[in-house]
Amino acid sequence: MRPEPRPVDDVDAIVAAWRRERPDLDVTPLEVLSRVSRLARRLDLARGSAFSEHQLDSWAFDVLSALRRAGEPYELSPGQLVQQTLVSSGTMTNRVDRLERSGYVARRPDPADRRGVLVRLTTAGRDVVDAAMADLLEQEKTLLNDLPTSDQRRLAALLRQMLAPLESHDG
Repeated sequence: MRPEPRPVDDVDAIVAAWRRERPDLDVTPLEVLSRVSRLARRLDLARGSAFSEHQLDSWAFDVLSALRRAGEPYELSPGQLVQQTLVSSGTMTNRVDRLERSGYVARRPDPADRRGVLVRLTTAGRDVVDAAMADLLEQEKTLLNDLPTSDQRRLAALLRQMLAPLESHDG
């Protein structure tokens, strides 16, 4: 019985071309990271498709989902939102303003800090982020369809091992 042929993708051609043109370079990292990069691009397209069905941009989903994941009462300080979404405070202010105008979030004074404010997910915001999340998961399942569950778990573990040292866990 012959083994199944190994699938071939565009990265195989890119790596082969670099090996031909620059045999002095070790292009092995391309075999992993070019695939990660290309998958990230496909994921961005899938995210865009899922979010556009709900008239959301990726940034809006990121803010709304941070609030949703916070649990009841679905509120965070702007500083916490900055930490979770990795944008500047000025950018976050603009994003919260836009989401507030859309009716997806509301600001209220922070009872623990007279100068502070909390951003709370509204019912409309919760409904739209929940629907967008369900659609996103369907898109992501489609991307993973050809990979057996055990391989998905193994890949997740390998990516975690690679990503964990690069990410901060102090907040």
